[in-house]
Amino acid sequence: MRIHALPTQLINQIAAGEVVERPASVVKELVENCFDAGASQIHIDVEQGGVKQIKIRDNGCGIDKEDLALALSRHATSKIASLDDLEHVSSMGFRGEALPSISSVARLTLISRTAAAECAWQVSADGSEKNFDPQPDPHPPGTTVDVRDLFYNTPARRKFLKAEKTEFGHIESLIQKLALSRFDVGFMLQHNQREVLNLKPAATQTEQEKRIAAICGSAFVDNAVKIDYAASGLHLHGWVGLPTFSRSQQDMQFFYVNGRLIKDRLVAHAVKQAYQDVLYHGRHPVFVLYLQLDPALVDVNAHPTKLEVRFREGRMVHDFLFQALHRSLAEQRPGHRIEHQTLPLAEQLPIAQLRPTPNQQTALPLGLADAVEPSLPQPSRPNEFGPNEVGERGSKPQKSFSASVATGSWAAKETIMAGAVAEQIKAYGKLYPQADAKPAEQVMPPLGFALAHIHNIYILAETANGIILVDAHAAHERVTYERLKQHYQNRAIVSQPLLLPIKLQLTAAEADLAEQEHEFFHGLGFELNRSGPETVILRSTPALLAKTDVDRLIRDILADMLTLGISQKAEQAINAILATMACHGSVRAKRKLSIEEMNALLRDMEQTERIGQCNHGRPTWVALSHQDLDKFFMRGQ
Repeated sequence: MRIHALPTQLINQIAAGEVVERPASVVKELVENCFDAGASQIHIDVEQGGVKQIKIRDNGCGIDKEDLALALSRHATSKIASLDDLEHVSSMGFRGEALPSISSVARLTLISRTAAAECAWQVSADGSEKNFDPQPDPHPPGTTVDVRDLFYNTPARRKFLKAEKTEFGHIESLIQKLALSRFDVGFMLQHNQREVLNLKPAATQTEQEKRIAAICGSAFVDNAVKIDYAASGLHLHGWVGLPTFSRSQQDMQFFYVNGRLIKDRLVAHAVKQAYQDVLYHGRHPVFVLYLQLDPALVDVNAHPTKLEVRFREGRMVHDFLFQALHRSLAEQRPGHRIEHQTLPLAEQLPIAQLRPTPNQQTALPLGLADAVEPSLPQPSRPNEFGPNEVGERGSKPQKSFSASVATGSWAAKETIMAGAVAEQIKAYGKLYPQADAKPAEQVMPPLGFALAHIHNIYILAETANGIILVDAHAAHERVTYERLKQHYQNRAIVSQPLLLPIKLQLTAAEADLAEQEHEFFHGLGFELNRSGPETVILRSTPALLAKTDVDRLIRDILADMLTLGISQKAEQAINAILATMACHGSVRAKRKLSIEEMNALLRDMEQTERIGQCNHGRPTWVALSHQDLDKFFMRGQ
């Protein structure tokens, strides 16, 4: 066939194949147009999963009568006018393809009115970009787009659609994601005349958290950390879930760049690295994060659906995201998660009355030398009872009580019973002797003071607001691991020369990269020398990785750097060895701890980063508040 120009409607249908995948794609394009119009309220009405009808109305700026025909024409837009505008896109839409593409595969009606116009105007389109005849309409200021009979003229595309419930599920999920991107906009979603979502604009942080709770669940807000981090012209803010609050799927991960919902491998890698040693294997973190940066530093014109972007400084963005999330998670201490009981100064209890034993703050020897072979002290505790004291406190009062009850009057019985209770209380006092009074203004630490070592595994401690249970091994493992990492990072990496150098056969691109990043590998303790177009000689490795498959490790590092521009495979391998050392060097289950040792561990936990999880992602402690305890025993009900 000779070369010929395609008909306009066919061109638009081809474009629709890239933009309009299913009814949710139509909703996305139209709602983003509402954002660009400055709308503060958006109504979405859907019939039969969006196949029969999608009607979206907003209260934005509207479209002039003279521009309605252009709005339904390809490559016509008010959002960019030059290449410079394209490189600094701050709007959601910019290609001018959405409306004509949708109109080529559905029956589309556009009604719009500006604030200055006397009435609204209505036009219909079929994708041919011809025969526009605006008609007056009593529409309020704003715009309504009515899309009916999606894919009516392309039946092959319609066959690929799923059931009505499935298609509407995609629409509902999309609206939830878009609602998280714009807290200043209200959303109402209806399906088959039934209201599904009704979200009011959220101005304050409390209102924003209510919207997040309505979409992600209240449990997410209760287990999330609010972050706000800025550096080098980048600003990251939002909410990240604690490692203990994770999902089996990546279905609760929302990331926005300049207000645009995106999915990006670089972002996913940075988040994964930030959670690498605090998340249980096979689990995925949850987050709602917003990255703000200069529009010139991000290319949003990378994918037809605009769900992918390209960062011009990808390595800088990756490092920024990693550091922001890594530090935010590390800074979470027990004191941040436990509500402190605030009492007037005169009502504050002396610590001596809360915890009985003196000298409780003895440091638990968790140094590096003890990390591999710990030797926890076993202080000699005096026997609280003398050889005959148990019998005196336990048997004599009981004998006197039973004998008197059998023969005495009821008044005498009451007196004897009260005396027996008093004797029992005195006996408890022997178990927990009172120490010298300490200043009443001293505040109880976040993790409180130890009461007992249950089954020689769990530490039971009393806090100002309830109780906590601590897995002693998991907590000690995290404390030891963090100290090992800090010690390793604070000294120069020891490099060990290889007796027989290893020849690595790589691709030409990998060999070039190994030569270019010679200083990077040298900083990690590797000595790599180029010896041919596709050959690299490894002459030394970090001493800590002497028994590691360094051939595979080097290849993995180069593969990451070629794909992402950065790699942390070496650090991960080193941390894995340190984690094993910490695990084997921590206090074992069934090892009986004294009160002094337990309190020392609690104090170390309060100062340790990422203490909420052990190296394997298991939780190290749980808390029960007064309210939780009252619910168990139905107090106050």
